Amino acid sequence: MLKALAVAVALAATTTVAGAQGTSTYKSTAKPTTQATTAKRHKKVKKEESQEMLQKEAKISEATARATALKEVPNGTVKSSELEREHGKLIYSYDITVPGKTGIDEVNVNAIDGTVVAKQHETPKSEKAEAAKEAKEKKAAKK
Repeated sequence: MLKALAVAVALAATTTVAGAQGTSTYKSTAKPTTQATTAKRHKKVKKEESQEMLQKEAKISEATARATALKEVPNGTVKSSELEREHGKLIYSYDITVPGKTGIDEVNVNAIDGTVVAKQHETPKSEKAEAAKEAKEKKAAKK
């Protein structure tokens, strides 16, 4: 009988402790995050890649990429070039002019494997629109 009583007391004590734990409350001392603080945090994390960082990542040289781009546009002359990350890919981007042809041919060469990723002709009007869009993006990125 004593054993039964001891078991009953032990069960009662366990139930009381479990019940007490189940009713305890937890109050967080963390500050609630707002959309503004989240945006600030993401701005700090997102850093602009420098040309030096991009060049270290590139597997092919600029000269090799330039030669590849010029093969795509016979009689062309490179007007401007840049190493950039576009849609997650590291590319050399070349604006190439051709005598007797308006606008430019833009040729993108993969900086990792040297393949031509894209080639398109831009009219003077579309070239101007693209320049305005890039300027707006740069201005927004600085804020």
